[in-house]
Amino acid sequence: MAGSSSGRKKPNVLVTGTPGTGKTTTSSFLAEATQLRHVNVGDLVRDKNLHDGWDEQFACHVINEDLVCDELEDMMEEGGNIVDYHGCDFFPERWFDRVVVLQTENSVLYDRLSKRGYTGAKLTNNIECEIFQVLLEEAKDSYPEDIVVALRSDTIDDINRNVATLTDWVRNWCPKPE
Repeated sequence: MAGSSSGRKKPNVLVTGTPGTGKTTTSSFLAEATQLRHVNVGDLVRDKNLHDGWDEQFACHVINEDLVCDELEDMMEEGGNIVDYHGCDFFPERWFDRVVVLQTENSVLYDRLSKRGYTGAKLTNNIECEIFQVLLEEAKDSYPEDIVVALRSDTIDDINRNVATLTDWVRNWCPKPE
């Protein structure tokens, strides 16, 4: 399989989707199975202060996309990363060899987000994002169609199946000839 790499020996994978679709769980399991590095962008933003403050309405940091990209640049050029974040349109296209959009049935997602304490506008906004497939459209608009894949993530069986599929993909990945 071809990748969009520029001399990398290992692929970079972006795992994206609406909050609550299983990005961090999937990314953690995939990192364990493939020995690739798991980069949780939300944690990175908090740990390195790569934000422009706090959004009271949505109870989250307002990430500074330029700072995040600057922080990740060398690591991404090296390859071997699984990047876990709910947005994807600000990352450079050249960074990723596979873009995975996790999708979850709305009632399952509602329950997951409610258990996290999401209420009001934050809960409604995220459910609407899933209904309208905002993240899938964002991925398709931002990356070559042949590297974007949507995967169902309703149950632990779905997650295990996704990890197995992605592990096979990583093992079969070949750098694109320069």
